[in-house]
Amino acid sequence: MATAASVVHASAPVASVKVPVWAWLLLAFAVFTIYFLAQENGALLSAPAAEMLHELTHDARHALGVPCH
Repeated sequence: MATAASVVHASAPVASVKVPVWAWLLLAFAVFTIYFLAQENGALLSAPAAEMLHELTHDARHALGVPCH
């Protein structure tokens, strides 16, 4: 009688998954966007022309529950 420790299972070969370049670029853009929304504290968007964009990212931080004060 074979015990569980003595049974050898043949493993199937692992197939590699090829991810398209556009998917990596989309992932990088998404990570940058989330980082930007969570970390922008006025250093990049402090110019008067970017005031509205700063306020949108500020409100987005509050909506996501990220502390920013």
